[in-house]
Amino acid sequence: MEMGLANRTALVTGSTKGIGKAIAFELAKEGVHIYVNGRNADEAESVVRELKERYPDTNPRNAAADLVDSGQRERLFEAFPHVDILINNMGIYEMMNYADVQDEVWERYFRTNVLAANGLSKFYLPKMVANNFGRLIFIGSEEAVMPAGHMPQYAMTKTMLLSLSRSLSKLTAGTEVTVNSILPGPTLSENVEGIVNGLYSEKGLTFAAKERQFMESSLPQSELRRFIRPHEIGRLAAFLCSPYAAAFRGSPIRMDGGMVPTIF
Repeated sequence: MEMGLANRTALVTGSTKGIGKAIAFELAKEGVHIYVNGRNADEAESVVRELKERYPDTNPRNAAADLVDSGQRERLFEAFPHVDILINNMGIYEMMNYADVQDEVWERYFRTNVLAANGLSKFYLPKMVANNFGRLIFIGSEEAVMPAGHMPQYAMTKTMLLSLSRSLSKLTAGTEVTVNSILPGPTLSENVEGIVNGLYSEKGLTFAAKERQFMESSLPQSELRRFIRPHEIGRLAAFLCSPYAAAFRGSPIRMDGGMVPTIF
């Protein structure tokens, strides 16, 4: 399906690996010029080269910056004053016992997962509204609506992003700008793949077999019975960015593999 996105521009935060990188590649497949973001400039430049090689008709650019730092965000705004699409994907997560989560950890998660995304949204959303086109997507998690209890500091921030997404959507009424959230379930990022390989290091066991054992023992509530692949989330994001998705507004769109047991 052709998405009608050729020659649009997109800033995808945290796009040097994982879900963010997959979204960047799926958008580039549709002719979108990607601004690749990560804290490491060399890693960002490597992804820029990959994108240019695979999609030579696009013009990817290096947008490396630590988005938690307000000064670096300001410099990014100067270098990239306009985008058609903003994907707020960057975030941190870690399993922690609630008793061990000190105030400085809560603050770090809030600054990284919420305030950085809010700062970008506050800058770019008014410009989208003025241009009467834009797509703002927050990448959330099933933890936002079904906290498992093993990383409360992360779950809290993802729930906050759902509320922010709904509030910002109200500001786009009557325009061709949309604000939505994608809530992925367990996804096969590079880190997750490393964890699974480490847990099941038996000689001769294929990754598919390791994945199956992990899902059965650790995530039996998954109806998908495997990890979601980043490119699957990327394809959904590309559709939500398209003109065909204009009716999705302030929506938390679950792609959780059946993890969340509720109707809504």
